[in-house]
Amino acid sequence: MFTGIVEELGEVVRVADTGGDSALVAIRGPLVTEDARHGDSIAVNGVCLTVVDVDGGVFTADVMGETLRRSALGALCPGDPVNLERAAALNSRLGGHIVQGHVDGVGEVLSREPAAQWETVRFRLPTDLARYVVEKGSITVDGVSLTVAGVGPDWFTVGLIPTTLKLTTLGSRGVGEPVNLEVDVLAKYVERLLGDRLAGGER
Repeated sequence: MFTGIVEELGEVVRVADTGGDSALVAIRGPLVTEDARHGDSIAVNGVCLTVVDVDGGVFTADVMGETLRRSALGALCPGDPVNLERAAALNSRLGGHIVQGHVDGVGEVLSREPAAQWETVRFRLPTDLARYVVEKGSITVDGVSLTVAGVGPDWFTVGLIPTTLKLTTLGSRGVGEPVNLEVDVLAKYVERLLGDRLAGGER
């Protein structure tokens, strides 16, 4: 479980094809590896990965085919920056919102509009996810917990403050680039529960 508050801007060191529709990634992140051990969870651009090994501030993780197909991790190359967050501790503050690290789909940067103190960014939203996104609700973009400023049938906008622009990959994402999206899991649970009740004839 994560909060969507990025701890560190890491860097991809290596991406190796391990065969069988999977890959091994090595990522430099001195902060998140300070206390990392084999089996720990670290979110990489919003995708929960399991640490295989840690060596000198670099951790490795296996990425299976399902993750490569359903996220933008398959496009990573050595030198690419990535947002990193360790799993949340039960005694820590929930600064963002409940984030699972399970990507629901891949969006795309549609436009960027700089302002004096912030920037408005519009993202393409897969239509099958649109029902879970509401104005002033929460969404995770590349592992960053954000508040939805506006929403349409296949897009949404967010406002990025200077800290987010400087300390995450969202500050440099260009128009046309893919991003990992995770909608609010509470919305999906509510939909499922109401759907089951209505299917059973309850009102």
